[in-house]
Amino acid sequence: MKQINNWNEIKEAGEFESLPAGGYVAVIKNVEDDPQKECLKISFDIAEGQYKDYYLELYKSMNFWGGSFYRSYKETAQSFFKGFITAVEESNSSFKWNWDEQKLKGQRIGIVLREEEYIPQQGPNAGKVRTRLIVDEVRSADKIRKGDYKVKEKKLLKNQLPANNNPFNDSNSGSFDIPEDDIQF
Repeated sequence: MKQINNWNEIKEAGEFESLPAGGYVAVIKNVEDDPQKECLKISFDIAEGQYKDYYLELYKSMNFWGGSFYRSYKETAQSFFKGFITAVEESNSSFKWNWDEQKLKGQRIGIVLREEEYIPQQGPNAGKVRTRLIVDEVRSADKIRKGDYKVKEKKLLKNQLPANNNPFNDSNSGSFDIPEDDIQF
């Protein structure tokens, strides 16, 4: 094993409070387009309330950015994509969609997070049932602030395809993988 030279300067990963399922006003931090798969990967953080900057703090302590979701703009998903864009426009009075996905950065949006079970294929928890949060719905930020949303029950694993049946999981593409449940059809 290689020796880590600055060992005494490294801060231990601490415990952190898990983000509960619920409605949040978020801010879009980054957008990546995959034209081959016709979808956007949207990275976000919590913008208001008790959990403001949750994913930034998680990243600082664990070197992991957990706030992301996908929005497909394939022909079969265009109504869902339009709903996403409408929610961004309603959340940001000065924003008007102009087909430049990079202009989404810095915009607010309402999101509803839901728990789902999954089985990691790699790492220390490979093969074990785990729970994660997914963006289940996007809404305007005002609807979230007013409580105009419903958090669905945890999505149990029995309702999901195994990861190896994911038609978007192409490790040879050099592109990002898209979890099946994050694509709206």
